[in-house]
Amino acid sequence: MREKVCQLFVVQPADLVPGVGRVTAAGEATQRALERYPVAGLLYDAGNLVTMEQTRTMLANVQSYSKIPLILTCDEEGGRVNRLMNTIGTTWVGPMLDYKDQGEDKAVENAKTIASDLRSCGFNMDLAPVADVWSNPANTVIGDRAYSDDFGQASQLVAAAVSGFHEGGVACALKHFPGHGDTSADSHYGSVYVYKSLDELRQAELIPFQAGIEAGADAVMLGHLIIEAVDDQPALFSSKIVTELLREELGFDGVVITDSLKMQAMTDHYGSGDIAVKAVQAGVDLLLCPQDLGAAVDALVQAVEEGTVSQERLDESVLRVLHLKLDRGILPAG
Repeated sequence: MREKVCQLFVVQPADLVPGVGRVTAAGEATQRALERYPVAGLLYDAGNLVTMEQTRTMLANVQSYSKIPLILTCDEEGGRVNRLMNTIGTTWVGPMLDYKDQGEDKAVENAKTIASDLRSCGFNMDLAPVADVWSNPANTVIGDRAYSDDFGQASQLVAAAVSGFHEGGVACALKHFPGHGDTSADSHYGSVYVYKSLDELRQAELIPFQAGIEAGADAVMLGHLIIEAVDDQPALFSSKIVTELLREELGFDGVVITDSLKMQAMTDHYGSGDIAVKAVQAGVDLLLCPQDLGAAVDALVQAVEEGTVSQERLDESVLRVLHLKLDRGILPAG
């Protein structure tokens, strides 16, 4: 049971080996930690990366320690949100907004370039593209990370980017569902509200996500957003948003992943165990970087044992994660 529950987590290396500080290698401590917490994957940031060779060695080593091949991912969007470009010197790609009028071919090219560089280092997934639209000029958390400030144009470019990431050899995740571009707050620092009706979202924010889904995006990342007209709790706790809207209405059957659970929009109000249980109950598949991995795993194990989370609900998520790995060649066929 515990091993299966661990397949619902993607964590940072320091979450596995706390107290080590900056993790730039994968050795015996990492191997032991993966035996204790056989997670679905690892998320790396700039602090983990020193040189190209160091990165390749670290990722190859950590992959060799896991019985089930790991998702190895990072946030490599281009522009100001990058982990490799400013550290180990992969190909520079600017902010996506800078390319908005250069067409779908350029969106494919940029995504393929980023993906190919990630792949060459040992990564197999990117937490991109941003499917949010910069519709609120006062929004600084999205801004030039968006592909466009126009919903129709963004939908074309996001769909093209999905194709580019796949051509470059990595899985990808649309973010931040159901749309962070019209907000005025940053979920890194507190709760964020979306003041639109569901019909308004359908006519605007949801359009690029629908296009990305139809293009074959592997995952959709939920923003820590409260859509007051739909539910009074964050999107990742809302079955109305995760199951009814994203899965049933938009037809998404891939992996639903949270944004980082270390953001203050979560940690200011909820414990790691409560977050894990509420999110999985709502239909979430992957939990990204809980503040306390042990507490989150223990809470989910207990919830399944007590029936608060059904075995069927757990198995659905594990199978989706395995299918993603199989579809993108992370898990060998047969």
